[in-house]
Amino acid sequence: MTADKEIAPGLMARIDGKRDDLIALTQELIQIPTLNPPGENYRLICEYLETRLKRSGFDCQLIRAKGALGDSDAYPRWNIIARREGSVAGDCVHFNSHTDVVEVGAGWTFDPFGGELKDGNIYGRGACDMKGGLAASIIAAEAFIEECPDFAGAIEISGSADEESGGQAGVAYLAEQGFFAPERVQHVIIPEPLQKDRICLGHRGVWWAEIETFGEIAHGCMPFLGDCAVRHMGAVLDAFENTLYPALATRVTEMPVVPEGARTSTMNINSFHGGMAEIPANSDALPAACVPDSCRMVIDRRFLVEEPLEQVRSEMTELLEGLRGSRPNFDYSLREMQHVLPSMTEKKAPVVTSVAQSIAAVMGVEAELVASPGTYDQKHIDRIGKLKNCIAYGPGILEMAHKPDEYIGVDDMIDSTKVMAMSLLDLLAPAP
Repeated sequence: MTADKEIAPGLMARIDGKRDDLIALTQELIQIPTLNPPGENYRLICEYLETRLKRSGFDCQLIRAKGALGDSDAYPRWNIIARREGSVAGDCVHFNSHTDVVEVGAGWTFDPFGGELKDGNIYGRGACDMKGGLAASIIAAEAFIEECPDFAGAIEISGSADEESGGQAGVAYLAEQGFFAPERVQHVIIPEPLQKDRICLGHRGVWWAEIETFGEIAHGCMPFLGDCAVRHMGAVLDAFENTLYPALATRVTEMPVVPEGARTSTMNINSFHGGMAEIPANSDALPAACVPDSCRMVIDRRFLVEEPLEQVRSEMTELLEGLRGSRPNFDYSLREMQHVLPSMTEKKAPVVTSVAQSIAAVMGVEAELVASPGTYDQKHIDRIGKLKNCIAYGPGILEMAHKPDEYIGVDDMIDSTKVMAMSLLDLLAPAP
């Protein structure tokens, strides 16, 4: 019997014994309302993690992304990186979780920041995405260190800002500072909620853009004296429906994207506004009678690894230029807001192999290799950090992210914690 097989039963039992600790840790993380926007309590959650991880022998750095996109004195962007060195040299395994959560929204029947435990589930904003995964990685690391104090290499745990708004002041900033350089970190696991028996290899690309159509203001009782920008945007929408959306639906990727509907190219109309500023809902006030001279629309285009970014851009430009040529007085502007290229880790990468073996050992099932419909912080580790050996793996159901009554199952967290710990055992085998 190998040393790993001799250690594994004790490691699994140790994690079972930490069930109450895992629940409490998840609840306490949820109870820190790290809403983004605007970016609340980032320092508070980093200090909480620092206190916790120092008890397990981690050296902690609190890092403010000074000057990064989103950082301000009112809402400073704080990150934490904690590192625990082993007894001898070896690889470094890094668990990265974002600490921010999205707005609460309507429809909750639980306190969004209460962390209530009911029927084996913990409820709250961020429970699934991704404070449950963060808690699981901490418990996995602590249990492994207790069971294997003489491990080789190093373990890192980070809590980073702003993933929900692009991660420029979080993982992107940390990668720019060299924290994800391949000579410093060799394996990265991001505990995003992709389900406990799945390994996420990467994600589709994204292209956000703002389209504005122009017209001429005039009195609303004489619209023929003006030019309605909203009607021009209606022509854009018509072109989307009759030309662009049918074309996107025919493109299917070879990437194992889940759910099935996301294996094609997609586009969401994120926002739409034309004319006078909106009046409050249910107000008795009336807007001024004017022909709108501007209409703006923001689009969220998700593209496939088979689609070059320039094709995505030119396809939209050609559609708008076609309208310019066919529709009288049509004029527009097109502004790119952001783009992210698709990312994909090799199926035989060391971290993929290790986590797949651990899923089989813990749950007795073959790991499903998938790709995410949306981007996450792997994009920065890949593009800026130049580190390819990176995956997303964590507990939780992807479809629960950003929903009312968001929850995570305790049993799922226990299983994922065991998988993470077993991967540490595989990648950082105890020194002789």
